[in-house]
Amino acid sequence: MSDVKEIKVSIIGATGYVGAELVRGFCAHPYAEIIHLTSQSFAGKAFSDIYPVYKGVCDIVLEEGDYIQIAKDSDLVITALPHGVSSKTVPVLLENGARVIDHSGDFRYKDLATYEKSYKLEHPHPELLKEAVYGLPEFYRNELKTARLTANPGCYPTCSLIALAPFLVQGLIEPDSIIIDAVSGVSGAGRKSDLAYAFCETDEAFKPYGAVGHRHTTEIAEQCGFLSAKAGSGRTVKSVTFTPHLAPFKRGMLASIYAKPSAAFEEVTSEKINEVYQEFYNNETFVRVLTNKNLPDVKSVYGSNYIDVNGLYDPETGVIKLFSAQDNLGKGAALQAIQAANCMFGLPEDTGLKNMVRGV
Repeated sequence: MSDVKEIKVSIIGATGYVGAELVRGFCAHPYAEIIHLTSQSFAGKAFSDIYPVYKGVCDIVLEEGDYIQIAKDSDLVITALPHGVSSKTVPVLLENGARVIDHSGDFRYKDLATYEKSYKLEHPHPELLKEAVYGLPEFYRNELKTARLTANPGCYPTCSLIALAPFLVQGLIEPDSIIIDAVSGVSGAGRKSDLAYAFCETDEAFKPYGAVGHRHTTEIAEQCGFLSAKAGSGRTVKSVTFTPHLAPFKRGMLASIYAKPSAAFEEVTSEKINEVYQEFYNNETFVRVLTNKNLPDVKSVYGSNYIDVNGLYDPETGVIKLFSAQDNLGKGAALQAIQAANCMFGLPEDTGLKNMVRGV
């Protein structure tokens, strides 16, 4: 790959947890050079002043950010901004020649009304919803190759969709039967000082939140609808039941998903569920299908871009149980963005993503 042109990358919102994970990922990327890092809260300080582990690794001085100049200096700008802010910032970056990967929910939907209802915002640039490519490489890698704007998926949607996709695409589950219980580490709430995320509030705690109306519900449902349409049965997913939970670990995500088998899967067994996974994800680097009846564990994916999946069938209740585990900052956010960036710039998808944070 010696003939690959170096990719000039800038990160807007670099001191949040997703931004910091992007810096970690791109520091290990052989074809990326970080040009600009922005932060409204820490402008003028070195990135390594905020995260001392980066001393000598990334000492770039943080800036408030001239978005026009950043776009002109960069091949790729990655935004880690709040919903409603990205929708105003991203068009400026695109107009000035940069390709963009956005981490907000502002460009993840194709249906404008669903976005505006879910986020309670009026979108200032709805025309970009049609252009934006949903940044799950396992499903949209061909579209990512030419994408000008990539909408990085939410962490819960990634964990849920990877687990469900083989069964939706092949029409193996009833589209109106999907129930998702998912658990996230505290970093999923972002780098904030809210009392609810303080150590004494989260340590030894485990609780549901956003139990009705969580905005990731509609994102999951829309993508499930697209996937289930591929089965050609005329029956597509319209809605899902989704409940997120907060667990007392820093990073990690586990989804437990329940669905009824369709008539096309009436001979379902746990072994056949595993076979469906093995066949569907046979050539995917970052989706690891566990063997036999081994089930995913968040510890096994910590700090990586991997997502582990497997499933079981419960003959007593007639329910298929699917499980997936990922790092919510890795495959659930920043490292998946790097995988998508590799697609966008014609690199092998695992470029810069083979390093592991810990071995035990």
